This record gives sequence, C-alpha cells and structure tokens, in this order.
Amino acid sequence: MSVSLLQSEPTSRIKSIDTIRGAIMIIMALDHVREFFLITAFTQNPVDPQTTTPILFFTRWITHYCAPSFMLLSGISAYLAGSKRSATETSLFLIKRGFWIVLIEVTLMTFILSFDISYKFILLNVLWALGCCMIVTGIFVRFFSAKAVLVFGLVLILGHNVFDFIKVTPNSVLDIILNIFFTAAGKFYPVGGRTIAVFYVILPWAGVMMSGYGLGKLYDKDFDAGKRKKILLLAGLSATLIFIVLRFANGYGDPALWTTQKESWRTVLSFFNVSKYPPSLLFTLMTVGPVLILLSFTDSTSNRLTKFLSVYGKVPFFYFIVHFSLIHVLSAITVLLTGYTWKQATDPELFFKFRPFDFGFELGWVYLIWIAIVLSLYFPCKWYGKYKTEHKAWWLSYL
Repeated sequence: MSVSLLQSEPTSRIKSIDTIRGAIMIIMALDHVREFFLITAFTQNPVDPQTTTPILFFTRWITHYCAPSFMLLSGISAYLAGSKRSATETSLFLIKRGFWIVLIEVTLMTFILSFDISYKFILLNVLWALGCCMIVTGIFVRFFSAKAVLVFGLVLILGHNVFDFIKVTPNSVLDIILNIFFTAAGKFYPVGGRTIAVFYVILPWAGVMMSGYGLGKLYDKDFDAGKRKKILLLAGLSATLIFIVLRFANGYGDPALWTTQKESWRTVLSFFNVSKYPPSLLFTLMTVGPVLILLSFTDSTSNRLTKFLSVYGKVPFFYFIVHFSLIHVLSAITVLLTGYTWKQATDPELFFKFRPFDFGFELGWVYLIWIAIVLSLYFPCKWYGKYKTEHKAWWLSYL
C-alpha cells in the first residue's frame, strides 16, 4: 500500500522498510479476520477495559500499529521515490498516486468490503486516508524542503488535539470540515441517496506521512548507517517516553482519559486504550515510537524471518486488495455453509453483505483462520514480487 510500489522508477529497496511493512501487514490481517469471523465483532468493543478480556484487548490493540506504520513508511518511501526527481516532479507524482488510491478506495475497496453492488455506503477508510495524505504531502513537497516537511508534520501530530477543545454547531459546514480533516470518529453523511462513511481523517495522518518523508533523508546513500540507527533509536525511545509521561499526566494528547478500574489489569488496559479515530497525539507516540526502534534494530538485519516478512512487505498494495477479498469470500462461503439463507446473508440492513451480526466463532478460531490466510498468500505474494521485478510494464506501477 506504500507509495514505493507505485513508483515508475524503483529505487534500491531498503530491507528494513520491507521487513517492518511485511510484519505490520501480517498483523493487519488479524484485525480484518476478527471483524469478519469473531462472534462478538459487532456487539462488543474489544478495547473497552470494563468489558474486554486481556487476549481480546491485545488482539485489537496490537493492530493499532498498522496504520501509523503504513503512513510513516509511505512517507519514507515517497522521499526515496523522489530522490531522483525534481521537487515539482515528486509533487506531481505523489498527487497523482494519491488520487489513484482514493479512486481505488471509493470503487474497488468499497465493493470488496461491502459486496454491495448498489454502493449504498461509500467507505472512506485507510486507503482514502493514505491517498489524501499523499496529496497533502505532495503539495508541501512542491514548496518546502524535506526538513520543513518534517517540521510541518510534527506540528500536525503535536497540535491537532487542540481541536478536542473546540466546539462548533453539529452538522454545520465548519463541523463537517473539521470532522473530515481533524476530528471524525466514524461519521456518516447522506449524499444523493447514499451514505458516505468517513472513518479516517486527513491531516493527523498526513502529519505522520510528512514526518516519514522528512526522515527519508536518513536513507540517503551518503548518510552514515550507524548514525541513522542511532537517530532512529533515539527518536523511537523519545516518542515512547513522551507517551508514557503525557499519558500519566492524563491531560493533553488524547480525548479519552485513563481511569482506575475495579481490577489493576483493567487499569493497565485503560492506560493503553488511546484513540485511533482520529489518531491522537498519544496514539501516534505509542505506535510510531516502537516502529522507529524496530527500524533501527532491523537496519542491517537479514535472516529467515526478515526474508519471510519482506515477501509481504514488497507487495503491499497487492496483498492489501487480495487479503481483504479472500477474507470476505471465505466469510461468505462459511456463512452459507453454516445454515444462513441467501436472504439472511444479503439482508439490506447489513453493513457488510454475507456477514450477519450473529455470525462468527470464538477467538481461537479467528487466530487459526488468520494464520491460514496469511500463509496461503505467501506464494502469490512471492510470485507477484518477482514478476514486478522482472517486468517493467507501465500498469505494474499502479499495482
């Protein structure tokens, strides 16, 4: 899903980026399998410290690392893709790819998620955010240096929670604008007989991508590898430490304050239950910090595990589309095989067709299905990665 797979002139690949991206893509699939196969996916909040279990909380919480990692790594890849281009060329490159990804979200991904040929709901999800972030980053790249883009990104990350304290008239034009760009947490807007569902905001995520773009300078060919590792490690540790300090302060940085629960372990869950929609400052620090540390540790690592993970990390867009398709098709087949009628499986009230609200299995089965799906995609991903390396057709730059 990163910009790196969309570039027409691939730069030399950074192994650590492919490794980390592959790991988070595998983890990402766990959350998507959970949504389609867990019996309580639509009836229980997995991160509510008052009602969840440790394993269910972890199952959802660990996948929080996926979207921030995608944005950060896409920013780094965008910088690398533009290293042989002028600022104008890089800007146009990012803007065009951004619009392409938004188009894929509105058309293909909306259908894959819903299986609804009427497009009753238009889903603006993670690809929407990724595409919009590329557009925003592309605009900034046109006029500012990589260091300045980094500064602007950090300002967005650090400052956007100010809007938590700003109250405007609900459903006003200003409210809608703020929701889309800063504050949305699952907003539904009726438009022309359909509903546009906005799950991901733009600018807080753009801040992560722009920060990644600025960090891309660390991967310049003449940049000392040892110094890069130290900077990544220091930045990661600093972000993690700031998260802990601000979270204990329980003030600025997240609209959901942590509270003391009836059991100590639930209090710990409350502490780590930070807001993803939109990504709060604390959410970003909690997730991006460890990712930077991992980038430092894997900078020059090559072993069986990193090679396995990089198979998925080299073809993120292909994996993203195919794994969602496979999950929903498998879910549809399972629903029909377990006794649901076609009418029940395609009920107009269902947000996702072939996913009845009372369908599903216990969490153990979800993990087994997740492992099976990830492993089943290993050889297709490996084949496609090799195919892209050996062929230079123009259309491959879009897939």
